[in-house]
Amino acid sequence: MSTKTLTKPNTVPYPAKRNLAVEWLGDIRKNKLLYLMLAPVILFFAIFHYVPMYGAIIAFKDYSPRLGIWGSPWAGLEHFQSFFGGLYFWRVLKNTILISLYELLFGFPAPIILALLLNEVRSSLFKRTVQTVTYMPHFISLVVVCGMIKEFTSSSGIVNDVIAYFGGERISLLLEPEYFRTLFISSGIWQHIGWGTIIYLAALTGIDPEQYEAAKIDGAGRWKQMLHITLPGIMPTIVILIILDIGRLMNVGSEKIILLYNPSTYETADVIGSYVYRIGLQELNYSFSSAVGLFNSVINFTLVIFSNWLSRRLNETSLW
Repeated sequence: MSTKTLTKPNTVPYPAKRNLAVEWLGDIRKNKLLYLMLAPVILFFAIFHYVPMYGAIIAFKDYSPRLGIWGSPWAGLEHFQSFFGGLYFWRVLKNTILISLYELLFGFPAPIILALLLNEVRSSLFKRTVQTVTYMPHFISLVVVCGMIKEFTSSSGIVNDVIAYFGGERISLLLEPEYFRTLFISSGIWQHIGWGTIIYLAALTGIDPEQYEAAKIDGAGRWKQMLHITLPGIMPTIVILIILDIGRLMNVGSEKIILLYNPSTYETADVIGSYVYRIGLQELNYSFSSAVGLFNSVINFTLVIFSNWLSRRLNETSLW
């Protein structure tokens, strides 16, 4: 009598349920020194970035320092409505977007171009000299930089000396609204171009030199090598940095604008950050300025989420 052996079909066992808390504690014990080094950074962001979020509630209240945050009466969306329907809403929004786009259009590619040029330089002495000279403005205090800009662009400054030499008329450039954005963007490029090249030069060192050797054998010149090897090699770095810059699109350098602008240039210089400063600190309207700042932060958050999603869809490179 024959018997048939019954076999169970192949089944994939369910993965064991992970205990994330136990895994995390185990990782802390294993890398305790690394977590100890990370602790100051976590504390910094917790104290100066996350705890202050509690104060954003005053955007929905008629805040009074005497009554405190919880003692002040609720105002709902009144301050947001006042801002959106206000006289200066479209002006500050337009200026913020235009200056940010100009910075992205002209300021973002500048360190990439400089890094590519330095990468082609064969003289190490000249390369180090250019790097040192271009890094230096980044370490100058913003107040000093703005003082230099005011001095150079005044009617008796060096810029007007050049204009007068070629037969032009001396004018105080910072008092003319049409010149403010040009001065702001160009001075920003001068100040940060050298510092911005550090990341790109570091990314360039990660490109395999054998790719250049193979390209030379195939007859590719410097220009072809840059287009087909260098740029694709640093493209992930470029994408990550442009996502971060888009996330800061509405956060124009308001400190620099406040130091440079004046009532005669509000038309082209007044941005959301400087508007918040005037309303919040000079006119002591804390709730209104908090509402404007919260609106600005929400827009920035939305932009970084969208740009990250778009980048992931287009070239599979993203922050997360």
